[in-house]
Amino acid sequence: MPELPEVEVTRRGITPALTGRRVIDAIARVPALRYPLPARLGPELAGRQLVSVSRRGKYLLLDFGIGHLLVHLGMSGSLRLVSAALPPDKHDHFDLVFAADGGDVALRLRDPRRFGAVLWLPGDPLAHPLLSVLGIEPLSDEFCATWLKEELAGLSAAIKPTLMDSHRVVGIGNIYASESLFRAGIDPRRAAGRISLRRLERLVPAIKSTLAAAIDAGGSSLRDFIHSDGSSGYFQQQYFVYGRCGEACRVCGRPVRELRQGQRATFFCAACQR
Repeated sequence: MPELPEVEVTRRGITPALTGRRVIDAIARVPALRYPLPARLGPELAGRQLVSVSRRGKYLLLDFGIGHLLVHLGMSGSLRLVSAALPPDKHDHFDLVFAADGGDVALRLRDPRRFGAVLWLPGDPLAHPLLSVLGIEPLSDEFCATWLKEELAGLSAAIKPTLMDSHRVVGIGNIYASESLFRAGIDPRRAAGRISLRRLERLVPAIKSTLAAAIDAGGSSLRDFIHSDGSSGYFQQQYFVYGRCGEACRVCGRPVRELRQGQRATFFCAACQR
């Protein structure tokens, strides 16, 4: 699944190419993805200029002044910038077409599993039920060890699935939770509410640096995810533990272990993480 770094990489890829351009049409090739696609979106947006592209958690928000187009990549989605004349492939379900010098360009959503979303939000986007319940942004200044200590107080649940709870902190998916906990030297099984402030003062910078490094590397290209220009990310080449069960820890040389937490695979080094 595309996580925060992949969505942020996508945002940075499409923003300079599309900001200020005017919409020609919106083309839906299926009636629905996770939710029904917006009816009459083409006429609604025709002639409208894209003001900005922002991100909230794993959601992209395209601001057209009169409302926002919310896009979520789901489990297998990706957005690409292509010539509007390029014939769509089987899983290319939605195009937003913009006027451009040298030929119209399409922001094309590919979503093989159809778990993504495209919604039109005419009001305050942050008041929408999908966004209003989201937690703090991990790359924000507000996300700090003191805040996290208060948020985790009294929790007996393990720290790794707790970090993945988007109602508390957004965008720390399975890959980056495992990698951040390794960098901080914290056992993913440790009760969230029993982690000391001193350890959290290591964890918060580890989360921020892990996400920043992933963004700089173009994200992790696993399964279907590609960039808006069709290229791949390479952060997976820097993994310390994720997907490396049985391989030697890059720090101590002991085998990386795997366990299941909340039906998700967790990778860790029992020697480095305590």
